Amino acid sequence: MNNVFTYSIFDRLTFEVEQEILEKTILYSDFHYFQSPQFFGVCQNSKKLTPYYILAKADKELVGVLLFFRQVQVTVPMVSFLSSRNIIWGGPIVLGKSMDVMEGLLRFYTKNAPSSIYTQVRNLVDTDKYKALFNKYGFEYEDHLTILVDLTRSEADLWKGVHTKRRNQIRRAEKEGCFVEQPHSIEALQACYSILQEVYQRAKLPLPDFSHFESLLHQSDERSGLRLFTVIWEGKIIGCMLCLAHGDWLFDYYAGAYSHFYKKYPNDLLPWAVFCWARKNGFRYFDFGGAGKPDVPYGVREYKKQFGGELVCYGRYERHSYPKLFVLAKFSLLLWRKLKFNLNLSKVFTGK
Repeated sequence: MNNVFTYSIFDRLTFEVEQEILEKTILYSDFHYFQSPQFFGVCQNSKKLTPYYILAKADKELVGVLLFFRQVQVTVPMVSFLSSRNIIWGGPIVLGKSMDVMEGLLRFYTKNAPSSIYTQVRNLVDTDKYKALFNKYGFEYEDHLTILVDLTRSEADLWKGVHTKRRNQIRRAEKEGCFVEQPHSIEALQACYSILQEVYQRAKLPLPDFSHFESLLHQSDERSGLRLFTVIWEGKIIGCMLCLAHGDWLFDYYAGAYSHFYKKYPNDLLPWAVFCWARKNGFRYFDFGGAGKPDVPYGVREYKKQFGGELVCYGRYERHSYPKLFVLAKFSLLLWRKLKFNLNLSKVFTGK
């Protein structure tokens, strides 16, 4: 391989010239949805997200990619920068796990990426090999857990891995008349988004604009993209799980159920139905998503662990471009979320 590498950054206006070569190239065994051209297109059509691609080449051969997006939570002028962050999800990815290419991508990123308060790298695989390089360019590592389910096991073995309580509640959901469908319509997606709005408002957490999920639906095809699962009870969607498919992997992206239907156990039925569907459709792994930090109590992790799977720690990296502003931004966002939640709650009670 040529030891002279070139690096270029592309935004939504300039990426088209490289899109074809990316779509036709299967670069690496760990290439996944969040570094794919499809996800770039999703971010491109999502409000509050601006995607960028950094490509590394040796001559004309593509040897590394780094897709990241800039996210702004608050669009109010003068405040938006405080809510800005860059997210690198599962990247960078380099051919042959080259240390030189990885360092080049990180160096190029730190010099050329659009400014934001901080950058977060969400790892999907073990990155211990590159930890020193990340540290060299100002990225600090912190532990973060996820749960992986091996779908190559038999359905009987998967069922054995489910906690007795969950197995009983899956049976109860079915006895109540609940069943899982896999719709593809915009109407079903809108119904799911209404559920997610309730869930995330209750948790006081931000939720992407509907345009993000709409773009996921439109950018999907038979090979990759959004897979929508819904729990139906008496003709109504009461719970949903939005997954992202790519290659052998299926990722849990967003999920939830209406709180007043919890006794129908949609949140127990959904994961099991998704496991069975994914296994039958050739997926080898299910990534159950974030499970919080080790040694920090987290109810979501305890819930997910009861469906089997392996608890792994791939961690995250963060780089604070403006450390003092980061502290201010963190406080400001917490305040904004609290005020927004109280405002939404007021609208519920007043009808305004």
